[in-house]
Amino acid sequence: MAVPAAGLSRRLVNWARMKSPWITVFNSGACNACDIEIIACLMPRFDVERFGILVKGSPRHADILIVTGPVTLKQASRLRRVWEQIPEPKYVIAMGACGAGGGAFYGLYHVMDCVDCVIPVDVYVAGCPPRPDEIINGVVTCLNLVHEDAAHGGKEWRQKKTVPVTGTDTNICKVVP
Repeated sequence: MAVPAAGLSRRLVNWARMKSPWITVFNSGACNACDIEIIACLMPRFDVERFGILVKGSPRHADILIVTGPVTLKQASRLRRVWEQIPEPKYVIAMGACGAGGGAFYGLYHVMDCVDCVIPVDVYVAGCPPRPDEIINGVVTCLNLVHEDAAHGGKEWRQKKTVPVTGTDTNICKVVP
């Protein structure tokens, strides 16, 4: 009798996660244009709360982490700590050109190449800055991943492993299949 109840509670949690994803935003230090676009998503014109998307200040309550800006060497450990505080299953959206590959800050001595060098990224949202409707589309894409992962029994079926490349340049990473 306990097995159907566990299955029912798991289905209920997955349903709630699909209907009301909670996000938290990590600004790793850029021009703040992406943060302004996230605020525009919360305003009445786009109003993401009508879809059940809530922005939470604490990563312990979030399902999705949105990273804006390039990741600096100083922020890398902080970003990793915030990511570790999010309960499983957790999803990451790298937002804008800076989050995807450093953007205008690419190649600077203190900037990592991408967010994927520090934490695994599930969805990339392109643009500099991306429009609010693109941000909403990124969250919806992330919700589709939540649905697919629930159907496959977890995120392991599509995981990539990131390892830093050893050498003279410490801010390079590569993706190992």
